[in-house]
Amino acid sequence: MKELKLVYGDKVVGSISGWDRIRFRGTIRWLANTRGIGSFMSSRGILLKDFGKWAEGVTKTVRKTCAEQAARMEIPMIYLRSSGIDKEAMARRIAQEHGVETGNICMFSVVEPCRAPLVRGNRSTKKLEIEMGQRKCVWVYHYWNDPVLGFGHTRLQTWLPLSATICINGRHWLERQLIREGIGHIKDGNCFPYIDDIQRAQEHMDEQLKTNWSDLLQGLLERNCPDLRTMLGPDSLNYYWSADETEWATDVMFRSTDSLDRIFPSLLRYGLVSAQSPTVMRFFGKNIRDGKFCGRAPDEIVTDLRKRYEGMRLKHWINHNSIKMYNKAGSILRLETTINSTRDFKVFRHPNEDSSRPASWQKMRKGVSDLHRRAKVSQGCNNRYAEHLAAASIKETLLQSAQDICSHTVQNGRRHRAINPWRKDDFDTLQFLARGEYTIRGFRNSDLRQWLYPEIDATDQWAARRFSGRVTRRIQLFRAHGIIKKISHTTRYSLTSKGRKVATAILAASSVDIEQLMEMAA
Repeated sequence: MKELKLVYGDKVVGSISGWDRIRFRGTIRWLANTRGIGSFMSSRGILLKDFGKWAEGVTKTVRKTCAEQAARMEIPMIYLRSSGIDKEAMARRIAQEHGVETGNICMFSVVEPCRAPLVRGNRSTKKLEIEMGQRKCVWVYHYWNDPVLGFGHTRLQTWLPLSATICINGRHWLERQLIREGIGHIKDGNCFPYIDDIQRAQEHMDEQLKTNWSDLLQGLLERNCPDLRTMLGPDSLNYYWSADETEWATDVMFRSTDSLDRIFPSLLRYGLVSAQSPTVMRFFGKNIRDGKFCGRAPDEIVTDLRKRYEGMRLKHWINHNSIKMYNKAGSILRLETTINSTRDFKVFRHPNEDSSRPASWQKMRKGVSDLHRRAKVSQGCNNRYAEHLAAASIKETLLQSAQDICSHTVQNGRRHRAINPWRKDDFDTLQFLARGEYTIRGFRNSDLRQWLYPEIDATDQWAARRFSGRVTRRIQLFRAHGIIKKISHTTRYSLTSKGRKVATAILAASSVDIEQLMEMAA
C-alpha cells in the first residue's frame, strides 16, 4: 500500500489489511464418501438393508440435541419455511429485540440442498449399494455474537455425513480486540472509517493468523450440537476443516469522503481501461513472458464494473478467484482478494506432509494448515493491484502532462520528432507501456514488436529483423523523451515516472467521450 499512500499523501490516514469473511467447511472424512460410509457401517455391524433406519435415527438425535442445546442457552429455535429468508438480518433483528450484545442469539432450522448418501439396489449386480447424491435435508443454523470473534454463525447438516459450515468475519473479530484493549474506533458495517491506533489495529489483525483453527472451529460447532464427535459411537470422529472461501481486504482510510470522491472515478476508469488479461494475471502473481502465459492458461478472465448500493465496484476474475476495488463508508477504498480455488497457487511444504521427503513448491490446499500462506498470497495480490492503481493519480491537466512530448527534443546532438498521442502507432505504444505486466521485469524489443505488429510471423526471420529495427527506433524516440529508460546490464526497458504519468493521462482521456469531457470541464 506504500504506493497509494505516497501518491495521495496527507489525504490518506492509514490502512489495515486482514481477513474479511471466511467460510470454513467441516467434514468427517470417514463419512465423506461411499467407501468410507460402507467401512464405518461395517465397523459398527450395520447392514446395508438397515441403512435407512440407522440414518433416520442419527438425524433425529442430531435435531433433538440441537433443540435441547437451544433450550439450555435460552435462545429461540425457529423453523423457517423458506431458505431464501435473509437469516443474518433476521438474527440481528432478534439480537436487537432481545438486547443480546454478546452471547448466543438464536437457532434456525430450514430445509436446504445437501449431499447425502442413499442405499439403492443395483439391478445388474442384484446387490444393495451406497450412492452419494444431491438431496434436501434440514440444516440447523446457530447465530452468535462471540466475545472474541464477534458476530458469526455455524451451520450443521442433520443428515449424514453431518457436514458443517462456519462463517466468521475478521473485521468483527478486530472490533472485539479493539474494545478489549480500549482503542477508540468507529465501525460502519464491516469496516472502520476511524481507529485511534491504526498500527496497533494492524498488529491485532496479524494476531488472527496465529489461531489454532481446528480447535477454534470444533469448539464453535460443539456449541451448536454438544457431543457431536461421539454421537455415532464410542470412537471420536474428528472434523477436518478447510476454508472454502476467503476474503482478504485492504482498507485504505481517507481523511474525508470528498478526498476519496475526487479520485475514485479516475481509479475506476483507469482500472477498467487498463485491465487486459495479462495485467489481471499479474495481479495474481502469474508470470507473463513474451506476452504469453507461463504454464496453463486460465479458462476465463473477466472484468466487470457494477453499481452497488454503497457505490461503484470494479472486479476482475480469473477462473473462480477474484480481486476487486470498491468504496465503503464514504471514506474507505477497499481492495479485496477472494480465493475459492486454492490450486491456482502454491505453498512450500513437504509433499503429503511426509517430513522424510524434501520440501518443494506444492499446490495450495484448502485445509486450514495452508491458511497462513493463503493470507500472504492474498496480500501480495492486493499490493500489486494497489501499485497498478497508483499510476492513475495525475494531479496535472492533460495539457500539462503531455505538452512536453508533443514537441521535438534533442538528445546527444540528435533531433527526435515529437510524439503524437493521437497517432495510431504512438498511441498503441503508450497503451502498451501503461499495461502492468512489465512493471517489475521490464519489456524487451520483442515484447513491443509483438504488441505493435501481431500479424508478423515469428518464424519469418527476415520480417522479424526488419520490424525489430522499427521498434528499436521507436524505443530510442521514447527514451529521448524520457518516457522509458534502459535497465542496467540488460536488454530490457522500464517505464519512468514521467512515462507512467503521460501514458495514464492519455489512456484515461481516450476512454472518455466528448460529452463527458465537456461535463468535467464545466
